[in-house]
Amino acid sequence: MVGISTLFSALLGIPLGVLLVVTDKGYFLENRWLNRLLGMIVNVFRAMPFIVLVLLLFPLAKWLTGTTLGPTAATIPLIAGAAPFYARMVETAIREIDRGVIEAAEAMGATRMTIVRKVLLPEAMPALVSGLTVTCVALIGYSAMAGIVGGGGLGDAAYRFGFQSFNDAMLYVCALLLLVLVQIVQGAGDWISRRIDKR
Repeated sequence: MVGISTLFSALLGIPLGVLLVVTDKGYFLENRWLNRLLGMIVNVFRAMPFIVLVLLLFPLAKWLTGTTLGPTAATIPLIAGAAPFYARMVETAIREIDRGVIEAAEAMGATRMTIVRKVLLPEAMPALVSGLTVTCVALIGYSAMAGIVGGGGLGDAAYRFGFQSFNDAMLYVCALLLLVLVQIVQGAGDWISRRIDKR
């Protein structure tokens, strides 16, 4: 559930984050209205509490997966919550690139797509990996909340077999497993980010 959600959050968040930058003032696809529209959509999804987003997206999950329960259905609100979050991280990472690098690519006749593929994304890659790590850790937390409303996973086990069954040991084990999972993801993300950072 978390792995698939992270993958789709990256697939949606990267193009969205790139569009937020290149449509902004001074960039090569400057379009004020599109930029504001995208920014508003991202802000709406980011501002919404995740548990409310889960409830609001029940109909969409039902339509797409045929059910509102289980990990498959929970993947829909997880992606909807995490993709805009990651898009803002992509936007921040790309804005940190020296504008001179982009101007040099434009001066050499690089197309807009070439600038995105061969300048913006490679230059921002360490920050993109760090951002995806943070997003994945957030998704682990989101998935635990989704478990409370039938999303399955460790959150569901902690709630049903721990909290509702007055089984404190089960509750602590689930919390410990979540903690270990977060540490593994964060450690792996930090390692990859350092390995690809050539600065």
